[in-house]
Amino acid sequence: QVQLLESGGGLVQAGDSLRLSCAASGRTFSKRFMGWFRQAPGKEREFVAAITWTDDTTYYTDSVKGRFTISRDNAKNTLYLQMNGLKPEDTAVYSCAATASGTFGIRTNNPGDYAYWGQGTQVTVSS
Repeated sequence: QVQLLESGGGLVQAGDSLRLSCAASGRTFSKRFMGWFRQAPGKEREFVAAITWTDDTTYYTDSVKGRFTISRDNAKNTLYLQMNGLKPEDTAVYSCAATASGTFGIRTNNPGDYAYWGQGTQVTVSS
């Protein structure tokens, strides 16, 4: 069982930066694909970014490429999302997600391929 706890959200102005963190419990964080998803009011959950456990390859949705950076610190069991150049359309609840340990070949942008989810942290970007 894995528990995920996000932090770092808040209210910022357009152009500002935030760094989200996701602390994971358990001993196999280093063997899990990790992802960030977001959900704005009235909209479906949207893939934001993911990072593999095999070689730290990263994936991003087009709208955040060049602005957001996903990273992981396996020694601290923590996933990060550095968000720069925030825009009002980035406003959403951001949740981290983890796959089962040792998973290969997932569809990184598919929520159904992730087994564990955090409660989310609110990010609000004012114009």
